[in-house]
Amino acid sequence: MWASLDPLWEMPAEKRIFGAVLLFSWTVYLWETFLAQRQRRIYKTTTHVPMELGQIIDSETFEKSRLYQLDKSTFSFWSGLYSEMEGTITQSLVFLLMATLFSALTGLPWSLYNTFVIEEKHGFNQQTLGFFMKDAIKKFIVTQCILLPVSSLLLYIIKIGGDYFFIYAWLFTLVVSLVLVTIYADYIAPLFDKFTPLPEGKLKQEIEIMAKSIDFPLTKVYVVEGSKRSSHSNAYFYGFFKNKRIVLFDTLLEEYSVLNKDLREESGMEPRNDGEGDSEEIKAKVKNKKQGCNNEEVLAVLGHELGHWKLGHTIKNIIISQMNSFLCFFLFAVLIGRKELFAAFGFFDSQPTLIGLLIIFQFIFSPYNEVLSFCLTVLSRRFEFQADAFAKKLGKAKDLYSALIKLNKDNLGFPVSDWLFSMWHYSHPPLIERLQALKNSKQD
Repeated sequence: MWASLDPLWEMPAEKRIFGAVLLFSWTVYLWETFLAQRQRRIYKTTTHVPMELGQIIDSETFEKSRLYQLDKSTFSFWSGLYSEMEGTITQSLVFLLMATLFSALTGLPWSLYNTFVIEEKHGFNQQTLGFFMKDAIKKFIVTQCILLPVSSLLLYIIKIGGDYFFIYAWLFTLVVSLVLVTIYADYIAPLFDKFTPLPEGKLKQEIEIMAKSIDFPLTKVYVVEGSKRSSHSNAYFYGFFKNKRIVLFDTLLEEYSVLNKDLREESGMEPRNDGEGDSEEIKAKVKNKKQGCNNEEVLAVLGHELGHWKLGHTIKNIIISQMNSFLCFFLFAVLIGRKELFAAFGFFDSQPTLIGLLIIFQFIFSPYNEVLSFCLTVLSRRFEFQADAFAKKLGKAKDLYSALIKLNKDNLGFPVSDWLFSMWHYSHPPLIERLQALKNSKQD
């Protein structure tokens, strides 16, 4: 039996390529599994609040976050195993049949489980099944309305572009990406979530003052109704040149949080913006259960986000992305004529351009993409520390310190990480590292 096997060096080129792709794919999967198991061991064994966090995280929240991350870890393992099997079998044998609809349908059970089991169990899910399915269908339709025309134009450019098609293809994708970034928040995101202007008041006034102090060209501030999907919180800014907008999730703001509103309604009180006039009993209950950040903490979070803009992190990321895109298209132009690449995946008589794109970008570039991803993770962590330092310079160290603790609690973030898992996966530094960096210059 074994004598019938060809030595590696005598195998046809397509077999060697296919074998190398499979080997690397499984190597990456095993490496990721190894890292995940290291972090899972942390979740299992770290059952008490670390000494450094004893004064800022209570035991109940710590245990909730530990159990939440354990469930997420188990889910990630099985869904990752499924994805790996799908990738090595389906994509190898029925490459052409891997349509977007097939991918959406096969991923639906995992998405349902994540939303209605994992997120529901730990109190984050706010969706009904009907809302979830309607949202999924809408996302699929919108994605196809964008993906199909863009893909068609890209393939046409590659076809007629001649020897320098990679330059035209890169310029086309650059324009598309800039257009999508420009129109996303104004025309695409509102198809899924409700955006309302932040009402006039102290918070909006202070946001405008802070933006003006660093010459951030702010034009509008929105609150997005993220609570109808999840109780996770976030904030971001978008826009080019002199037309910047800030978006705050309602779950980030104490006075907008659905959890806080429900608590007040249970207590028979009308919601107030400032909390004045509440009984001591109500104040105590809100303090223990409320979600989100107060105005000063929201400003500190925005100070961090605006730090990314002021320090040029956004532009740097765009430049890196486009340099990578250009390199990939250039290498694609070099490799697309190699028949053995197509033969390795079962295409002996034809060389479809779309299949070539998938083979080269998804498989051949896999080692490069892994290295690049790690380098970008390291860079992202550096940017996060720099943005925290910028918030300090704005006098927001104390409020950012407390905001990070609140957001970690609200999102059940586990504050203890295996160093290797963290270094490979976390684009944001672990909570303890960020708190330690802030603590040295935290205002009294």
